[in-house]
Amino acid sequence: SELVKHQAIHTGERPHKCLDCGKSYTRRSDLVRHQAFHTGERPHKCLDCGKSFIRRSILVRHQTIHTGEKSHECVDYGKGFIQRSDLVTRQAIHIGERPHKCLDCGRSFRNTSALGKHQAFHTGERPHKCLDCGKSYIRRSELVRHQAIHTGERPHKCLDCGKSYTQRSYLVTHQRIHTGERPHKCLDCGKSFICRSDLVKHQATHTGARPHKCLHCGKSYTRRSDLVRHQAIHTREKSHKYVDCGKSLIRRSDLLKHQATHTGEKSHKCLVCGKGFICRSHLVRHERIHTGETPHK
Repeated sequence: SELVKHQAIHTGERPHKCLDCGKSYTRRSDLVRHQAFHTGERPHKCLDCGKSFIRRSILVRHQTIHTGEKSHECVDYGKGFIQRSDLVTRQAIHIGERPHKCLDCGRSFRNTSALGKHQAFHTGERPHKCLDCGKSYIRRSELVRHQAIHTGERPHKCLDCGKSYTQRSYLVTHQRIHTGERPHKCLDCGKSFICRSDLVKHQATHTGARPHKCLHCGKSYTRRSDLVRHQAIHTREKSHKYVDCGKSLIRRSDLLKHQATHTGEKSHKCLVCGKGFICRSHLVRHERIHTGETPHK
């Protein structure tokens, strides 16, 4: 049976078809896992927090959040990772390896999951649909993030300031504000950043690359997220609604800023003088008073 499964890699045969959406798989076990997305069944439950998962492997990964176990260590930097795949990705960053290439556009990626996500941009497939509003997403993780808008759930809380987030990755990035950690360093000028997306954005100032182009007006952007925000100008879609006053906004970040005008919350605090700001961009501008930085010359 293992030989038959392996041979399907060469023949491209996918005999196990989902009757709900038509997607096909090489192995029946993969079809069964996929069908859980349609049924909503989550049989694997975490005994620590009650959260349930479609697959046991995802449960095992989740449980490391509670145990803190990081068994996969990078020999170059000594940093530990919960998953081996995260370690492999980290090592690829060190050596610059991108072995997984997109046959449509030639772009290369560090792992197969990143390539798979990228390919969805070419096919336009959005299999993950929100049952509340009908909006569809390329990745399930994006759907989960979106659903937090409807549920308001923010399970990941910062123990330093009490701020809560929909995703653990957002919390990890936020905590660097408290620790001062800036792990993402620009090899051109030595400047360091809290999150990788800020580093990528910064590197464009050196390279001038703007790979994300608007098909409506031809304007190009460094990041895809900037392009998506820009495209809302053409579609005028305002999907982020504030329930207290009914105001709708194009971007979620604008919604959060607007909410602060109602709550008065100033969650972005200057570590030098303690002054608080509604927006992070206002904090960044303020910090230049202390650093003396003048980026716009």
